[in-house]
Amino acid sequence: MTGPEPAAAARGKGRWRRWLLELGLVLAVFLAVQLWQTRDVPRGAAPDFSRVTVQGQPLNLGQWRAAQGGGPVVLYFWAEWCPICKTLEGMVDALGLEWPVLSIAMQSGDAAQVARSLAARGLAWTTVADADGALAGAYGLKGVPALVVIDARGQIRFVSVGLTSGWGMALRLWWASHFHGPEVPGPAPSK
Repeated sequence: MTGPEPAAAARGKGRWRRWLLELGLVLAVFLAVQLWQTRDVPRGAAPDFSRVTVQGQPLNLGQWRAAQGGGPVVLYFWAEWCPICKTLEGMVDALGLEWPVLSIAMQSGDAAQVARSLAARGLAWTTVADADGALAGAYGLKGVPALVVIDARGQIRFVSVGLTSGWGMALRLWWASHFHGPEVPGPAPSK
């Protein structure tokens, strides 16, 4: 006769198996949603742009990236009207202490309106206003918040749309700084 111990062990194994299956299902749905939201994001070189920051300084993405020391950088697309963006402000602020972050205010008004919004929230982010969403469109983004990690060679490495964690943001940057992926072909050497 078997005691209650084998039956309890079998129930425990079944419970763990069910939890792992549910976790796998949640992860699969999350990844599918991310793939759907980033389906129009260009692969390869990050689209370059020149704008004036809300602080009144001219900014060219390529030159800004070069001035950041040659490592990966973040483009953080957000909107003044987005509640999830407000939730992520502290994490983006903390990320900016370790990594270069360029904030892009999508459809949040002109430069003056965005500057007032940043000041009211106590945020000192280098920010470009994308009043009509054209810049977000060039990156294939239709929603905010969005995080675009560009590696040292100017290649888009990671894109996430929606809620993410601070450690998830930092992990993407760490990965981009250590694992560059395939080399991008450059011009042939001159003879």
